[in-house]
Amino acid sequence: MGKSNSPNGGTNFASCLIATIFLIFLLTTAFVLYFTIFKPKDPKLSVNAVQLPAFSAVNSTVNFTFSQYVTVNNPNRAVFTHYDSSLQLLHGGSQVGFMFIPAGKIGPGKTNYIAATFSVRSFPLSVSGQPEEMGPTGTDGLVSGLRDGPSMEIESRIEMAGRIRVLHFFTHHVEAKAECRVAIGVSDGSVLGFHC
Repeated sequence: MGKSNSPNGGTNFASCLIATIFLIFLLTTAFVLYFTIFKPKDPKLSVNAVQLPAFSAVNSTVNFTFSQYVTVNNPNRAVFTHYDSSLQLLHGGSQVGFMFIPAGKIGPGKTNYIAATFSVRSFPLSVSGQPEEMGPTGTDGLVSGLRDGPSMEIESRIEMAGRIRVLHFFTHHVEAKAECRVAIGVSDGSVLGFHC
C-alpha cells in the first residue's frame, strides 16, 4: 500500500503565515498611531492672576492670604489624571506657604481652571526700597514699569503631575510646572506685578 500525502500540512503553514503577517501589521499600526497621533504631551499651565485678599505687615513681620488662578490645558487625546500636585510659595529662598492641589481629571483637549487660596504664616519682612521693574502682568500683556516705594518679592511654584492612559494599554507619566515672581507693595499688600 502506498502512503497518501495530505494537503493539510501546506494549508496549516499558509494559515499561520497569514496570521503572523496580520499580527505584525496590527502591532505596527498601533505603534505608528501611538507615536504620531496619540503620543502623550505634558499639560500646559498658565497663571492668569495673583491676588492677596488679606494682608498685614506689623513689627517687621508679614502675613497674608494668597490666591492664584491657573489655567490647565490637556492637549492629549486621552484623559489627564492628576494626583501629585502642589503650590509652593517662597520668600528669600525659604518656603513660607504650601498647599496640595486635590486630585482630579481633565478631559481630552479640555481646559480646567484652578483657584488656589491659602493663608501664609507670619514671616520676617525683608523690604526692597528700590524701584523694581517687573515684566508683563498676567494675560493683559501690559508692563507694570517702575514702581516707587517699599516692595517685597515672593515666588510661587505650581507643579502638576499625573498620567495619561493611551489606547487603554499604555500609561505615560506627564507633568507641568509654572514659576512666577510676584512683586507686592508692603504698604497695602497690592500686587504690583507678576512675571511667569
